[in-house]
Parts: sequence; C-alpha cells; structure tokens
Amino acid sequence: MKVEIWSDIACPWCAIGRRRFEAALADFDGRDEVSVRWRSFELDPRAPRVREGSLTDTLVGKYGVSRERADGMQRSITETAAVDGLEFRFDLARGGNTFDAHRLLHLAADRGLQPAVQDRLFTAYFREGEPIGDPEALRRVMAGTGLDDDEVRTVLDGDAYGDAVRADQELARRLGITAVPFFVLDDRYGVSGAQPVAVFKEALATATAAA
Repeated sequence: MKVEIWSDIACPWCAIGRRRFEAALADFDGRDEVSVRWRSFELDPRAPRVREGSLTDTLVGKYGVSRERADGMQRSITETAAVDGLEFRFDLARGGNTFDAHRLLHLAADRGLQPAVQDRLFTAYFREGEPIGDPEALRRVMAGTGLDDDEVRTVLDGDAYGDAVRADQELARRLGITAVPFFVLDDRYGVSGAQPVAVFKEALATATAAA
C-alpha cells in the first residue's frame, strides 16, 4: 500500500498527525507492505526566510486575535502534543519560509532517509528554536541525519528539487487539499487532519481490504 502525506514543517498538527499515524502503522498487521512518502505543502509560501518576532506576534497579526488568545492557542496545542509524546516550545520557535526544508526532504527521499530528516526538522523547529528558513541553520540541522554534507550544501546553494516541491503542491491543488496534514492511501482514500490513532487504523484496514 502506498501512503502519501502532505504536510508542512511549520505545522504543529502535521507533527502530531505524523506521530499518531506512525502509532497506528506500528500496530497494523500489514505495516511491512506500506510505503510512506511525505509530500510538500507550504502554509505560507510568501513567508520571509526568517520571520521577525515571536510566533505569538505572527498569530496576532495573521488572525487578529489578542495576545492572550494567541498564547492560549499555543498552550492548548502544546498540551495536546505532550499527550502524544511530543515537546513543543512555541516560546523558542522561529517562523520562516519552509521551501528549502521541503527541498531537503525530497533529497532525503531519494537517499532513503526521509523519515529521519522529517523528524529532525520537526524537532529543530518545534523544540530547539532553529530558524529552519535559514540555509546555514538547515545545514547545521542536517548534520547527523545521514545526508551527505556536500549534497546538502549543493541543494541549498542551487535550485535542486524546487520543481519537485512545486509539483507536490500542484498535485495537492488538483486533489483539493487546502489544509494539512492530509493523508492519501492508495490514491483512493483521503484522511484529513491529525486524527486519532483509531481513525488511522481504520483507514489502513479499509484501504487494505479494498486492494
């Protein structure tokens, strides 16, 4: 079975959805027959490489909510993530453009390292406060993931995989995907959002039965 997952590095629900999907897959009898591919989706393609100010400032400006409300939103997501074993530090997180991070995920897919690189990017953004829109930060973050340092530098210094990122986003548009995470199983079944583990288990079973 093929599972494609559209997500963005700067999306907290994508990190939570990933953790829940992986929990469902680990408990799925046919897990060895499932291939997973992460697809690119930019929540804010016009974002600067590194956004000035805190994420609270961004929420206040984007949604027109009060700082108290913005802090409450982040606190609620942090508590939800903790239940799934994830640590979010919105007080440290630094927003910015994720296009280059997505290009590195395509490189990682070609090298068989996409899950490890995806996990490292989520950790760098949500827990360590790395400005993942900054090329130097991305080079630093990729150390130890298994990707070759020279390949990482070559990708970031050029435009490699840019077309692949845009192709993912165009496919998302054609499929009507407007929010992430979004899971597509065997090109037939779609699951939107960071659903409970039980929902992902049911989706995997349904897709398998229909194969």
